[in-house]
Amino acid sequence: MASRSLSYSQLLGLLSFILHLVTTTTMAVRVGVILHKPSAPTLPVFREAPAFRNGDQCGTREADHIHIAMTLDTNYLRGTMAAVLSLLQHSTCPENLSFHFLSLPHFENDLFSSIKSTFPYLNFKIYQFDPNLVRSKISKSIRQALDQPLNYARIYLADIIPSTVDRIIYLDSDLVVVDDIEKLWHVEMEGKVVAAPEYCHANFTYYFTKAFWSDPVLVKVLEGKRPCYFNTGVMVVDVNKWRKGSYTQKVEEWMTIQKQKRIYHLGSLPPFLLIFAGDIKAVNHRWNQHGLGGDNFEGRCRTLHPGPISLLHWSGKGKPWLRLDSRKPCIVDHLWAPYDLYRSSRHSLEE
Repeated sequence: MASRSLSYSQLLGLLSFILHLVTTTTMAVRVGVILHKPSAPTLPVFREAPAFRNGDQCGTREADHIHIAMTLDTNYLRGTMAAVLSLLQHSTCPENLSFHFLSLPHFENDLFSSIKSTFPYLNFKIYQFDPNLVRSKISKSIRQALDQPLNYARIYLADIIPSTVDRIIYLDSDLVVVDDIEKLWHVEMEGKVVAAPEYCHANFTYYFTKAFWSDPVLVKVLEGKRPCYFNTGVMVVDVNKWRKGSYTQKVEEWMTIQKQKRIYHLGSLPPFLLIFAGDIKAVNHRWNQHGLGGDNFEGRCRTLHPGPISLLHWSGKGKPWLRLDSRKPCIVDHLWAPYDLYRSSRHSLEE
């Protein structure tokens, strides 16, 4: 049987049809990807924590509740679980702790299930944080982790939590509390919006660029103040004063200037310093033994500062769970390990 060969015009027609088919299929796949919700990441599995109960001296009124806010970043969830366990374990009235968790949209159901299975008796609520509130305002910083929208959620905290909450403690996810958080809760604010440990020996000029220090208009914000560094990963916030003072808008204004002039390098911290440095209620340094994660570039090991400790904070690049998993932990990481509820795959298989 004689074979039939395709003419040149037939070949062109066939090729055109194939290209059309491939293009249409590719577009359909792309459209499908766009239309689908972001798939929820596979969350770590955690052991169930013990039940922690109030002592006899604990009150039962709403006014006796201690409100704590944290973000639920899927990459830091292991740290969050350890932080919550440490808070419960060292609290005299653990059932009076009310947790307000901020998460990105689409993930709250999985996160709720994870927290509920780990802490069945925990008093908590998850609030959606819209990343579009801040995404266009974020300037690139020295470390990618500092540029994530959830890192800026604390700015909008007063607008998200219930209006009935007039004071809240904001905590990062890379810390553990080794004292009763009620002691920090009852700090006398003395009319200030924010209370936190402050460090006046730190070189304040380090946190801002020459573009800031050389601008006579911008530097006026610090006139009449003795600006001192404080870490925004541990703060007591008078939410009513924050709302009345429109501090969310004030932080956003500095972020807008940053977009125009590049006046700092460090994520969400510098706007807080420009607004509050030299005007916060200083609390004892024991409530933020920070910097245990090392610097923002290499995360090298650091030792503890001398003095009493109520809170250990792995601010910086190095996180204790990552260093422990890599079998290259720093000495201080072993202080975090007892609060780790992560159920490794090996552990699960053994059970």
